[in-house]
Amino acid sequence: MSHQTGPATAPTPTADEAADDLLRLDLQVCFALHAASRAFGSVYRRVLRDIELTYPQYLVMLVLWEHGEMPVKKLGEFLRLDSGTLSPLLKRLQSTGLVQRERSLHDERSVTVRLTAEGEALREAARAVPLQIIQASGLDPEEVVDLRARLQRLTAALDAAQADAES
Repeated sequence: MSHQTGPATAPTPTADEAADDLLRLDLQVCFALHAASRAFGSVYRRVLRDIELTYPQYLVMLVLWEHGEMPVKKLGEFLRLDSGTLSPLLKRLQSTGLVQRERSLHDERSVTVRLTAEGEALREAARAVPLQIIQASGLDPEEVVDLRARLQRLTAALDAAQADAES
């Protein structure tokens, strides 16, 4: 009868096995972010239903509540959206009376977006949204701050890697 004197050790994986592990879906950071984003989307749909906004519309409103009137191009920079994606969002928000779009008198290619009185008033109802999202996340407020900081660093690193690849 043999007695083990130490903890059992797993065999060391071969190089091929280690490389194959890199291809496991559950080990992909990108998939973890994708799954979390989809889960956030589901919660946001439920929470935003009360204020009759979609998640992308909510993001537009957040920028306008924070920064006020601005050109569509600048709004797109904040949200990392191109004008082809942003224009239908803004048309829908305008049709619901929350924003107003106007061509610049100085440059007809430039369109400025501003909140209407109704859009400003919606801010009050939207104040409850972040707290509901934090509560749904199961994270402490400090963990949310830490996670956001890590994601911002990740985004900056990925942007830098993309810029390096393009140069």
